[in-house]
Amino acid sequence: MAPPIPVSPLAPAGGFPALPVIGGVRFAAVEANVKYRGRLDVMLAALDKGSVVAGVFTRSKTRAAPVLWCQENLANGVEPGGLAIIVNSGNANAFTGNNGMDSVQKTAGAVAETLHIPPHNVFVASTGVIGEPLPTERITAKMAELRDNLDEGNAKDAAQAIMTTDTYAKGAAAEVTLDGIPVKIAGFAKGSGMIAPDMATMLVFIFTDAKISQDVLQGILSANTETTFNSITVDSDTSTSDSLIVGATGRAGMIPITRADDPRAAVFSKALYSVMLDLAHQVVRDGEGATKFVSITVKGAENDRAAKTVGLAIANSPLVKTAFAGEDPNWGRIVAAIGKAGEEADRDRLSIRFGDILVAENGWVSPDYREEDGAEYMKAQDLSVTVDLGVGEGEATVWTCDLTHQYITINADYRS
Repeated sequence: MAPPIPVSPLAPAGGFPALPVIGGVRFAAVEANVKYRGRLDVMLAALDKGSVVAGVFTRSKTRAAPVLWCQENLANGVEPGGLAIIVNSGNANAFTGNNGMDSVQKTAGAVAETLHIPPHNVFVASTGVIGEPLPTERITAKMAELRDNLDEGNAKDAAQAIMTTDTYAKGAAAEVTLDGIPVKIAGFAKGSGMIAPDMATMLVFIFTDAKISQDVLQGILSANTETTFNSITVDSDTSTSDSLIVGATGRAGMIPITRADDPRAAVFSKALYSVMLDLAHQVVRDGEGATKFVSITVKGAENDRAAKTVGLAIANSPLVKTAFAGEDPNWGRIVAAIGKAGEEADRDRLSIRFGDILVAENGWVSPDYREEDGAEYMKAQDLSVTVDLGVGEGEATVWTCDLTHQYITINADYRS
């Protein structure tokens, strides 16, 4: 087995943040030995009666049984009573045939029986190796221990339990005042490899005490996903298990938000967006083997969609990503990535910047650009690239990381 991977050099300096307690949510985490030994690998979140939940999930055509279960639960609507989310790491329960859904039903049933809630109020997620049967009995055997350890202050343990190749647990929080009432938002995520935008990426669980209707929460979540989790990429590979779930307990003493045009909905959305973007960036910063965090902004496109397409073409290019890893200001690779994206670009009006450094303009290297300036800029850990296509007003930003030898090492040994 490969030695433990050191914490990413791009990890937040302060480590896992002190998340605020969200009234109506309790967490527990245990060692179930699903795959890993000597570490937390199953987490349970229990939400009080009256909570609502929203979610977005991978659009992969080979999505895992837990994803299908959660999508069905949301489509049918939860029943009256409490809610729960149970997650295991080490095994994705994906591409496991009929055994996959049988495992989900047994797990959800065990949680439902333990917490005295309806089975379809239990949301299930799994992450890890694809194509291997999930040892469900190891999870269900831990139900009493999970129940007895539920506590509103256990979010950090829960965040650690869902990690796979992550080098650190990822958390973020925000607080916003609505009509004089403080509303809290806190969440955690896992993700390091197999990260590419497609409805949702990795596993993310966010909780709030806001009093908000399910349909409004779902609309806000779906809209915010496009410019946060759907705008990051580590390696252009989309997981079979990607799930993003937000639970709202309604414990804040506020008048409920029941309409999308309620002015408070926009204020809440902005706060939720900040948590989502923070977590999305942390996933990229923990990209397998990453040493550079790269922001790519594309302007002057035909529309925002085209700008994002070009941005992702640059962000997913192995040639561009290895240039970042080698601290090589090879802007020609960016030009090539733009050209392959399939969107309109005016070669003779195209411009490229590294940070504030104008590298190319009017379809040619800038007369003021010096290669040594570009090389010096590339030594930084946080990099930004700005491209102007010169054809319209469309704009988008995506985030990625570099591609190093360590990425190969991690993934070559993943099942070992």
